[in-house]
Amino acid sequence: MKSEIKEAIKKLKKEKDAVILAHNYQIEDIQDIADFVGDSYDLSKKAASSQADVIVFCGVYFMAETASILSPQKIVILPEKTAGCPLADTIEAEDVREIRTRHPEAAVVCYVNSSAAVKAECDACCTSSNAVKVVNSLPHKEVIFVPDKNLANYVSLNTIKEIIPWKGCCNTHHRVTIEDLWKVRELYPDTPILVHPECRPEVVEEADFVGGTTAIMNFVKKSCHEKFIIGTEMGMLYPLQKQNPDKEFFLLSQKLICPNMKKISLEQVYHSLKNLEPQIKVPPGIAEKALKAVNKMLEVS
Repeated sequence: MKSEIKEAIKKLKKEKDAVILAHNYQIEDIQDIADFVGDSYDLSKKAASSQADVIVFCGVYFMAETASILSPQKIVILPEKTAGCPLADTIEAEDVREIRTRHPEAAVVCYVNSSAAVKAECDACCTSSNAVKVVNSLPHKEVIFVPDKNLANYVSLNTIKEIIPWKGCCNTHHRVTIEDLWKVRELYPDTPILVHPECRPEVVEEADFVGGTTAIMNFVKKSCHEKFIIGTEMGMLYPLQKQNPDKEFFLLSQKLICPNMKKISLEQVYHSLKNLEPQIKVPPGIAEKALKAVNKMLEVS
């Protein structure tokens, strides 16, 4: 049955001139049928450069919005419309306008994990992979960083600029405690611990390597170590194992699971392709403003 639906998706994809983009945190079946699997930044680039008429985005809502911003002429589909992001939900456009009034000399950088409306109020967008580069590229001495306070803290350690953080955080990464790290370190004393910068500051400080999912992939590929502790969403273990079959991977904590990233099924991808819905379309006024911030993210890297 699973092989049949995968073949049906492949056939529909050709008929509809569609490309399937999937985040590293998606379930294994979704990663297997995707044309490209990557992090938010890689997927943004693919969405911007794709020649397909239809983009099926297997991720969460803000990712599909970003694809719509970059390719307004294309049909962008999110197979599960309720796949949201609690981090993105911690801030709204009105909040950005309000914090600007308190820091009129500061630039505003938003993490890609934010709504299109929030992006439209910011000077630049970034991902975890290029957050430091984006902040350092700006002429401002002060930078308001929204919405992830943990990523903001990581950026502050790698820049001379004053970082003014928002109060949001990724529930999944924030669940991991320093005690979790210590326990794993005791079990695997000689194994490097690789964590995402959305983790708590004390976890980031104790880790052997800090980076987004692509950075983690590159580190593992180049490393001479045979075992790794992975401190990001559990879906990441699958592409790591596929690319490095001779190496072993252990999850830093079983708490590292994002329910929203697990919502999309093969059946939903099939039906979304067949019916070309649900479509995600950012209103032109918001999309035009947000595009400036997103383009800044792409230009810096």
